[in-house]
Amino acid sequence: MSIQWGKHGVRLYNLDKACEGYTLIDPFTSRDVWLMDMEGNYVHRWVMPTIPRHHGVLLPNGHLLYATLAPLPEESDMSFPRVAAWAMSGGLVEVDWEGNLVWKYVDKYQTHTFYRMKNGNTMVPRLTRVPDEMASRVKGGIPETEDRGMIWTDGLHEVTPDGEVVWEWSAVDHLNPEVHVLCPLERRGDWTHLNSCEVLSDGNVLVGFRNIDTLCIIEKTTGNIKWQWVGGGISHQHSPTMLDNGNILLFDNGSHRKDDLPISYSRAVELNPATNKIEWEYKADPPQSFYSALISGCQRLHNGNTLICEGLKGRVFEITTDGEVVWEYLSPFYAPLQTIGRRWGRLNALFRAYRYMLDFPGLKGKELDPEKLNWVNCIYGAETSGN
Repeated sequence: MSIQWGKHGVRLYNLDKACEGYTLIDPFTSRDVWLMDMEGNYVHRWVMPTIPRHHGVLLPNGHLLYATLAPLPEESDMSFPRVAAWAMSGGLVEVDWEGNLVWKYVDKYQTHTFYRMKNGNTMVPRLTRVPDEMASRVKGGIPETEDRGMIWTDGLHEVTPDGEVVWEWSAVDHLNPEVHVLCPLERRGDWTHLNSCEVLSDGNVLVGFRNIDTLCIIEKTTGNIKWQWVGGGISHQHSPTMLDNGNILLFDNGSHRKDDLPISYSRAVELNPATNKIEWEYKADPPQSFYSALISGCQRLHNGNTLICEGLKGRVFEITTDGEVVWEYLSPFYAPLQTIGRRWGRLNALFRAYRYMLDFPGLKGKELDPEKLNWVNCIYGAETSGN
């Protein structure tokens, strides 16, 4: 077994067991997006015109697609959901390898996630207001915490490269306030809080609703919910993805957990939607040593390992099916206080991280040379780039 310590944040690298590739990160409130090799060498850097709203993804054509952080409307704008303002995006930007703008989409109701489809369209989650009659039937939440008397929920728009909306869906038409009950410790203004979506190979859409601890598969042709998992033991989850074996991998954040263990802890979970049974999970020993109340995600790699982003700690690590840590990175990019609010302090958070294999089409022919970047200046210089 060959193990070595890496550079610039990589704390562990098991050469024999880790899945080789390049890892994409975008520090929480910096305009810098980074691609690094297994040893922690930063091989490419995009300096974006605005702060990404949590994360970006590398596309097969080598472009970077990310959610922008748009200025908030005035407090007096009653058409805008203030209760979930920290999760709002306002649009998408696609740039090429050199950072040149190639596509832009603006929607002030767009939230912080998205999915680029194989046909070139983009699935865009967005907030929509719950009608007053239905809002009165929404159960749960902290009493009298509506958003200026309103409750918001989620919808989806499928957008073409020309910006045309060709398919739409709304939770108002398909979720049931009697079944999809808001967590009692969340504000009532944000009923469902969709934080992930994935268009599946059959065209249906896998989504996760954080505030109601629910996963759904939406039938694309009808808009009906084909499958759902409600109250299955997850707590405020992120990042559900469909695996090749038909199971669903997700990050169970564990905040406001309802199980018998009187602590908060996170875990990675593989769920079989045919049986609604958990077939695999990873949690730390002791459980509370692995915990991120917000953000975070996980990705199943080609060799069967799982890449996990423990978001609030800025930690990305790779584990085997037996839970052995074979690669670990701790982000050195700390955000200045003023960019994220005083309740967080200085934070090195990462919304998500993605590993791209060596043969990923978007990397073909690209220069991946760590010598091109002065990493010391980049890291410490990035601290002011989000201002």
